[in-house]
Amino acid sequence: MTNAEPVWITEAQVTALLTLDEAIPALGTGLSMQAQGLAASMPKTMLQFGQSNLHALGARLGHYVGTKSWAHTDGGTCPLLLLWNAEDGQLAAIIEAFALGNMRTGGTTGVATDWLARPDARVLAMAGAGKQAMSQVAAVLAVRDIEEIRVYTPTEASRDAFALRIAEAFPDRGLRVKACASMAAACDGADVVTLATRARTPFVDAGMLQRGAHLNAIGAIAPDREEFCQDVFDRAGVIAVDDLSSVQRLSREFRTRYGEDWETVQTLSARIHDGARRPADADLTLFKAMGMGLSDLALGVEILQRARNQGIGRAMPAPVKSKPRFFAARQA
Repeated sequence: MTNAEPVWITEAQVTALLTLDEAIPALGTGLSMQAQGLAASMPKTMLQFGQSNLHALGARLGHYVGTKSWAHTDGGTCPLLLLWNAEDGQLAAIIEAFALGNMRTGGTTGVATDWLARPDARVLAMAGAGKQAMSQVAAVLAVRDIEEIRVYTPTEASRDAFALRIAEAFPDRGLRVKACASMAAACDGADVVTLATRARTPFVDAGMLQRGAHLNAIGAIAPDREEFCQDVFDRAGVIAVDDLSSVQRLSREFRTRYGEDWETVQTLSARIHDGARRPADADLTLFKAMGMGLSDLALGVEILQRARNQGIGRAMPAPVKSKPRFFAARQA
């Protein structure tokens, strides 16, 4: 395999090449490059069909451009990330992107929590127990010395099972993990609150959040979904998002609040570029993530570089142009 050959990188190879805690600095670098004008995301697009969604996003970063696309259905999903060389447009890689997406979403939360949560944060409240939830927990553990985790989902069996999974996943952390019967109980005294649900009705209000808390809202990425109430905005001293254009088009929470005036909403990349960590006197800080192509590309490029250095990935023949046929051959 040479650097000129496109490669296919599988899920198993992705997880062998990169861990979540390694993804966090790679994402931070990508965000910093974006603020300097050295990287950019293209607007995220979405098509809703029934209760399912088709998504596509993309970006440029350094010597690469790329797109990721997937269909989110009740039957599952199969995301793929395609990378091309920015100089000649040739295919560089196709990367199976389920684990990559988990690391991107979790890692972005890790970056935001590192910049916006109190340094002495010790208690995490986690809402949701789906496919993104464990990486969300791990990302906060990567940047803060968390001692206690509270889990909430509406279903008792689900929250009990997820609390047990957390305890089993991080046995060396000495964590106190407990399932909570309500979101209010989970938030009581929590320093970091992360929402990773598919809720259609808000279930977190400002009164649940203690002074000094940081809120990560990453689940409601379509206009028919909503996780937190509008009064949360009233207490938030810092309001940051991953991608402003996606939030303006697709976040019901933010569109309801801001309408046409978005001056108080900042991007996480701008805060990183300015070195603006959490203000000491902030009541609440809020981070909203919709997902953006730059984050996927930052991890895709990191994975591709590691794969080439280690000779990992299945080489593919480069596409060869062929002229189209205009008419089928007529039978005599």
